Amino acid sequence: MTQLLEPDTAGAPVSFGDLEIGEIALDLDDQDPEDVIAWGLETFGDRIAIVTALQKDGMAILDMAVKIKPDVRVITVDTGRLPQETYAFVDEAREHYPQTRWEVLFPDASEVEAMVQRRGVNLFRNSVEERMLCCQIRKVRPLVKALRGLDAWFTGLRRDQWASRAAIQKVQLDHDHEGIVKINALADWEGDEVDAYLEANGVPVHPLYAQGYTSIGCAPCTRPIESGENDRAGRWWWETGAPKECGIHCPIETGSFEHEAEAIFAAAERKHQQ
Repeated sequence: MTQLLEPDTAGAPVSFGDLEIGEIALDLDDQDPEDVIAWGLETFGDRIAIVTALQKDGMAILDMAVKIKPDVRVITVDTGRLPQETYAFVDEAREHYPQTRWEVLFPDASEVEAMVQRRGVNLFRNSVEERMLCCQIRKVRPLVKALRGLDAWFTGLRRDQWASRAAIQKVQLDHDHEGIVKINALADWEGDEVDAYLEANGVPVHPLYAQGYTSIGCAPCTRPIESGENDRAGRWWWETGAPKECGIHCPIETGSFEHEAEAIFAAAERKHQQ
């Protein structure tokens, strides 16, 4: 994937306090996703973006947003370990929505190099902490940097996806990302509602779903699910009792993880200064 443009941060910043956003969340809680998305686009203009890995939920959000604002901003992260099908699908999605403004993010090459030298290419298999570290370097940090230029972001999170997402609101302050607004327009939908929307509106669907995948991330960390398994069961399936999160939507804090991350950041900074 190639980076197509620099983020457009034009427009005055918009912010809300906890009380204000709580009242807005109550007003929007029983509204259709399209109405929630329309509120976000009208409120934040070019300082809001759809953040998506091009899974079904994100594609539904994208399709709804494009009908309101054809040149909506879309952010995705190329971790360097994505399935080839994902790279091809990004091109398909861009062709299907030609007016959208795509921003493809990449991890810092020096940080990836330092991590691999210290822990190996497939460190995510060693322990939960090292898997979280890999997610942090390859996915979380690039996105966090991009979110600093936004006042709000759209996600495809749903309450039925995993326990850590059960209490999400359609609109909430994202205190893990400097208090910007996080809009989860599909929060009260279930998977069959998403599927019905995609089919009715002719929305492109990632080809790996046809192979039994229900949640798609990096190639080594994602597999099709077995009959009766939860939709997130195909992510990091070798772990026992660990959160099915990478750290973007659910902050993950462990002493060993944070210590090793700081060592990697320091090594990368030294390389930058050489």
